[in-house]
Amino acid sequence: MRLRRLSTADAGFDAELERLTRYEAAQDQAVEAAVRAIIADVRARGDAAVLEYTRRFDRVPADSMTALEVPRGALEVALAALSAAQREALQEAAARVRAFHERQRAQSWEFTDAEGTRLGQRVTPLERVGVYVPGGKAAYPSTVLMNVIPAKVAGVGEIVMTSPNAEPMVLAAAALAGVDRAFAIGGAQAVAALAYGTATVPRVDKIVGPGNAYVAAAKRQVFGQVGIDMIAGPSEILVIGDGATPPDWVAMDLLSQAEHDEMAQSILLSPSKEYLDAVDASVAKLLPTLARRAVAEASLAARGALVLTRSLEEACTLADRIAPEHLELSVADPEPLLARLRHAGAIFLGRWSSEAIGDYCAGPNHVLPTAGTARFSSPLGVYDFQKRTSVIGVSASGARTLGKVAQTLAEGEGLQAHARSAAMRFE
Repeated sequence: MRLRRLSTADAGFDAELERLTRYEAAQDQAVEAAVRAIIADVRARGDAAVLEYTRRFDRVPADSMTALEVPRGALEVALAALSAAQREALQEAAARVRAFHERQRAQSWEFTDAEGTRLGQRVTPLERVGVYVPGGKAAYPSTVLMNVIPAKVAGVGEIVMTSPNAEPMVLAAAALAGVDRAFAIGGAQAVAALAYGTATVPRVDKIVGPGNAYVAAAKRQVFGQVGIDMIAGPSEILVIGDGATPPDWVAMDLLSQAEHDEMAQSILLSPSKEYLDAVDASVAKLLPTLARRAVAEASLAARGALVLTRSLEEACTLADRIAPEHLELSVADPEPLLARLRHAGAIFLGRWSSEAIGDYCAGPNHVLPTAGTARFSSPLGVYDFQKRTSVIGVSASGARTLGKVAQTLAEGEGLQAHARSAAMRFE
C-alpha cells in the first residue's frame, strides 16, 4: 500500500489535516443504553449480576464470586513461572517506572502570614483505587505497571485490579507492582462493581485503565460517583523527520502505532519529499511482515499520512496544532525543536528514542492524552492518586482584618448569614 500524501503548500490543506487528525469519540447510543442497564443491574443485584454477566460475556463458567477472585498466591506463582528473560524485563521496567514516578510525589506545605493566620495544603493519597486491565485479544502487563506503580508511589491504601481472562504475564506484573486484590471480571460489570461495590468487590475512589467501548462508556457513566483517569481515544504517533534517520526505523515507528487499532493515527512530517518517498517504500516493504498486518493496513488507510512541510519549524507549528499523544523528533539536534513545542503527551528526542521504549520501559507513564487533549491534560502520574485539602487556621487578629473583608464581599453578594458569621468574630 501507499500512504496518503499531503503538503502544507496545497490548497485545502488545513481542512484536510483537521479531518484527518480530529477523532470524535462518538457515543454509540446502543452501547450507552446497554452499559446503563448493566450498571443499574449491578447496583441492584451486586455479586449475582456480576457473576451472570461474567458467564455471559466472558464465557467463564464460575459458580461463585469466590471463584473469580485471583488469590495473591496465584499472582506470585505466575511471576515465578516466567522465563528468566521475561521476569528480568518486567523487573527492569518496573524499577524504571518507579524511579521516574517517585520524583512526582507532591508534599504538604504550610505558612503563617503576618497576622498569625495559618494557611496550607495537605496532600494525601486516595484510599482505594481500581485498575482495569483489558484481557482477551492481547496481554497488557505494561498497563499493570503504568497504572499500579504510580498509585503505590502515591501511597494508595489498596489497589484492586479487574482483568477478564488475564494472561500469566499480566498476573505476574500484578504481583510485581503490588496489586492487593485481583478479580477475573471485565466489561461494564467490572467498572460498575468497582464504582458501587458489591458484597465481594470493594468500592473504590477512582478507576483507571483502558478498555473497549463498553468499558469507556461505563467509566463515563460512573464518573462523579468515582474519579476516572480519562476517556482515551485511539493511539497516535506523530514523527518530525529531518530526512537522515534510516527510513525503515521511522516506518516501523509508524507501524508500531498502526498495529494497535484500526483507528490509530500515524503521521510523518518532513521538509524532504525524497525522505517521504523512502519512508513510504519502507512501510510497503515492512507491512507484510507484521502479524497484525490487517489492523495496521486499515489504520494507515484511514488515518495515516506523509506530510511535506516547508521547514522543520513549520512541522513544529503543525505538531502543536495536532497535540499528539506521542511525538518523535527524529532529527540530528532536537533541542531547538523541543523549545518550540508545547502540546504533546510525550516527546521523544532524537533518532534513538523509539516510542516503543516509552511504551514499556523508559520510565515515564504511557497512559497519555489523545485526540488533541494534550492541549489541556497530562500523562497519568502520581498526582492522579493524590488529593489536596486546604488548611485554614485564622488567628484572632486575622479574624478582625479578614472578617471585615469577608463581610464586605458577602454583603455585596447579598448573603447575610455569611456577612454576620464573619462579623461576629470581630464585633
